[in-house]
Amino acid sequence: MNIQAIMKQAQSLQKEMLKEKDEIDKTEFTGENGLVKVTLNGKKEILKVKILKEKLETEDIELLEDMILVAMNNAMKKVDDLTEKKMGKFTNAMPGLF
Repeated sequence: MNIQAIMKQAQSLQKEMLKEKDEIDKTEFTGENGLVKVTLNGKKEILKVKILKEKLETEDIELLEDMILVAMNNAMKKVDDLTEKKMGKFTNAMPGLF
């Protein structure tokens, strides 16, 4: 295989990787845990936080803070899972790339 063919293959792979990453970045992920629902995008930017008031039976702020933390981590894990699923085929030889 000559160098031009290798470069062309690398460019094609790069375009495919960027397309997959762009798709992940635009996807919304929601994490929910009891009293809180958090939505973020594939860049792990928080888009909205919703307190599920109808489920709130107490004014326990500490519990609410913990629930927000859990919901955020849940949504971020979903980003990581999809990123690994879609980008893993590109990064098997390059761990830690994404």
